[in-house]
Amino acid sequence: MRLLQPLFRWDPVEAQFSNHARVQGLLDFEAALARAEARAGVIPASAAAPIAAQCRAELFNMDELAQAAASAGNLAIPLVKRLTALVAASDKDAQRFVHWGATSQDAIDTGLVLQLRAALRLIESEFETFSSALAHLAEKHRATPIAARTWMQQALPTTFGMKAAAWLDAVNRDRLRLAAARRNAEVLQFGGAVGTLASLGDKGLEVAKALSEDLHLALPDLPWHTQRDRIAEVATALGIATGTLGKIARDISLHTQTEVAEVFEPAAPGRGGSSTMPHKRNPVTCAVVLSAATRVPGLVGTMLSSMVQEQERGLGGWHAEWEIFPEIISLAAGALHHLTETIAGLEVDTARMAANLELTHGLLFAEAVQMALGKTIGRQQAHELIEAACKRAQKENRHLRDVLAEDATVAKHLNKEALTKLFDPAHYLGVAEQFINRVLAAHAAQNTKKTPAKEGK
Repeated sequence: MRLLQPLFRWDPVEAQFSNHARVQGLLDFEAALARAEARAGVIPASAAAPIAAQCRAELFNMDELAQAAASAGNLAIPLVKRLTALVAASDKDAQRFVHWGATSQDAIDTGLVLQLRAALRLIESEFETFSSALAHLAEKHRATPIAARTWMQQALPTTFGMKAAAWLDAVNRDRLRLAAARRNAEVLQFGGAVGTLASLGDKGLEVAKALSEDLHLALPDLPWHTQRDRIAEVATALGIATGTLGKIARDISLHTQTEVAEVFEPAAPGRGGSSTMPHKRNPVTCAVVLSAATRVPGLVGTMLSSMVQEQERGLGGWHAEWEIFPEIISLAAGALHHLTETIAGLEVDTARMAANLELTHGLLFAEAVQMALGKTIGRQQAHELIEAACKRAQKENRHLRDVLAEDATVAKHLNKEALTKLFDPAHYLGVAEQFINRVLAAHAAQNTKKTPAKEGK
C-alpha cells in the first residue's frame, strides 16, 4: 500500500528497501562472490565476468521470484536458479560456478547489510541536519522565557532554548549510538552451509577476505548466521531514536494546544486542516512521529525475540526479521525526515510564552521567593509562609507578589525592589544558559569530527 507512504515514510530510504533494491543486494553479493573466488583461484577467472554481467535486478521478474520464494522458503533459492539460467544463456561453463560454496543466508544477510548501509547513511545525514536545526533553535531562544511544566502543570521558569538544548542533547546521543550500531553491522556474512566454508576446502578464509574487500564490508572473526546481535543492535538504536523523536513531538503538540499556543508547525496550504472545521491547524507532523513512536517499540521487541535462533540456522526467528527490520528503518526514517522539516520551520510565539508565565498570577515564582526568604528565616518556615500566601492568592484571585508585599515577615527581610526582582523570570533561570552552552559546544565538537556515515564506499 503506497497511499500513506508520503505521510509516514521518506522516499530516499524507502528506495533502499524496494523489491528492486532487495534483489540487487543479493545479486551484488553473487557478483562479488564470483570475483572473489576467481581471485582466489577457486573458480576459473573466466567465469567471474559472465556471472557478474547477469547480476542486474532488472533482468528478474519480481512476481515470479515472489511466487517461487513462497515454495522455496526464501528469496535466494529462486534467485540463484534464475541467475544460473541467465548465465547459462551466455556462457555454459560459467553457469556451473554461480553461488559456488555459498548458502542462501550468506546472500540474504549480506544483501541486507548492503541495503542497511545505504539506508543508515541517509538517516545519519538527516540526523545531522535535524540536530543542526535544534542547535539553531537553542541558540536563538537561549534567553526566551517559558514556563516549564511538570506533571502537565506550570512549575518554574525556564527558557525555550533550554528545552531545545535538551532535545538536541538526546538526539546527539542517538546519533552516536546509531553510528556505532551501523559500524558493528557493516560486516560480511559468508559461511556456507553451517558456517565452516567446508565446500571451499582450505580456500574459505581467503575467499571471505577477498569478498569483504570487494563489498567494502568488515570481515568478522567467523560467520554470524544465528548470532543476530548486530542486527538487533541497529533495531534497538533506531527504536531509542524514534522514542526521542516521539518525546520531541509530544512536547511540540502540547505547546500547540489552543490554550497554550506557544509554538506551531510550519503553515502551508492544505497542511493540518480539518475536513469539517475550517479553523483547525492540527500538528500533523507530531501525529506522524507519535505514530512511529507507538509502532516501533513492538517491532523492536520482535527483533529482540527473534535473536533466540536454533543452532546453526534459525527456524522462524531469522524469517521474522525480513519484513520487520525494514519496517523499523522505514518508520524511523519517515519520522525523522518529517520532524526535521518541521523543526526547521517551527513558528515560535515568544509573546504568548511571556503571557503564559503570568497565568498563575505569580505562583510559579513561589520557589524563588521561598529560597530567598529561607536564607534568613530557614527553609521550612519560609516554605510554610509562602504556601499559605499561595493559597490566599488563589482564594482571593490576586497576584502572589501583592499578597507577599502585605506580609510583615516578608517585608522585614525582602524590600519591594528585591521582591519585584524575584518575580522576573530572567532572574530565576539558574545555570540554564551554561547548560545550553555545554550542549551546543558538545554538538559543535561532534559535528567537526569526521562523520562515520561518509567513510568507506
